[in-house]
Amino acid sequence: MLKDVKSYIAQFPAETQVLLFELREIILEVAPDATECMKYKLPAYTLQGPLAYFAAYKSHIGLYPTPSPIVAFESELTNFKFSKGAIQFSMTEKLPKDLIKRILKYRLKELVEQ
Repeated sequence: MLKDVKSYIAQFPAETQVLLFELREIILEVAPDATECMKYKLPAYTLQGPLAYFAAYKSHIGLYPTPSPIVAFESELTNFKFSKGAIQFSMTEKLPKDLIKRILKYRLKELVEQ
């Protein structure tokens, strides 16, 4: 069983690791006080509740920021596969850093205002 986020990332090929470390960096930049841990066998970030999770798959990176940010940003997610609780980013394209930051800031604001 993987004990931490760095161990989780280390199990993937180098090109995937680059994207995962980039996503981790974005999350920690937006929420430097968030707790980083493993939940449901995924990297997880919490701050007064779940902020976001992420995972790597064969052809995409999944970001799980809970459902409400996905609803709020649905019109900006049309270039990505997404569902009620997940957004898929292709392994062959750069991460949309600005969009991810705005999604995470939205979720962070929800958590702080609870």
